[in-house]
Amino acid sequence: MPQTKNFKCHFCPECLGNGCVGEMPGMGGFDNSINFQLNCINWLHLEAKLSRKGLLRPETEDEIPLPAIRLAPLTGGVENIGYESERMFYFDMLRSAYLAGIKLSIGDGCPDEKLLSGILAIRSLRTEFHDIDKDIKGAVFIKPYPDDKLLERMEWSREVAEIIGVDIDSFNIVTMRNLVSLEQKSAEQLIKLKKAAKVPFAIKGIFTRNDIELVKEVRPDIAVISNHGGRVENRIGSTASFLSEHGEEIRNYCGELWIDGGIRRHNDLLAAGYYGVKEVLVGRPLISALCHGGTDEVAAIARKLAH
Repeated sequence: MPQTKNFKCHFCPECLGNGCVGEMPGMGGFDNSINFQLNCINWLHLEAKLSRKGLLRPETEDEIPLPAIRLAPLTGGVENIGYESERMFYFDMLRSAYLAGIKLSIGDGCPDEKLLSGILAIRSLRTEFHDIDKDIKGAVFIKPYPDDKLLERMEWSREVAEIIGVDIDSFNIVTMRNLVSLEQKSAEQLIKLKKAAKVPFAIKGIFTRNDIELVKEVRPDIAVISNHGGRVENRIGSTASFLSEHGEEIRNYCGELWIDGGIRRHNDLLAAGYYGVKEVLVGRPLISALCHGGTDEVAAIARKLAH
């Protein structure tokens, strides 16, 4: 069970980026959480647009393939969330997500404990649920370190990775870039990393025209539209709007299209599914549910999204 105090989430009635404005470290986003808030509100605008065109109606829901729900890659359990340790956060979060039927992801950061804690948490799930699923894995998203360090982290993760991705948008997180040496990856570098992955390869952080050009050259197995939950400082905008403007184009150059950012309701999944999204990544609502009510509340969020 999680601790019961000192969490940085404000437990707003709905997680829309208002209670934690500008809190970085913390649960907020850059520039007074503008992109965090746009991520949330623009799903409603997109759904209204689709409804006006008759493309999103109760009678047509069954015709839209519903994306799978995956836990977003989360780190900073201590400084961003208020947990006593990174390891404790990851063990609680991944276990609750697994029990709720949510696909798993882990991320990395500085210090190395962040990635290693995620790896250990997946190993722990394998031990606990050995009789049910002895080969539990997750998507592993790694920051754009210099290639030798990135390849080393890929090796650390290989045992638990169903997917390996590079979090290209992390370069634009000032708090992260100040801690470690991150790089803007070229298409040539990403192609080499794709070959080295040995599992499906993802590029996460597609949010600019230049990112789309990278996808065109690299042809990843998975392209993830993301602005890191409104925490990257590259431009103002939402992932929902970016999906509606560029999703069709991106899908021509990748195996699957995923998205994160502001997904709160079942209709958000339907809108994403209409644009061909195969998986959505959800972060803050699941963190808040875990900190507020534990495993049962995480499961309730999963049910709300899926139905």
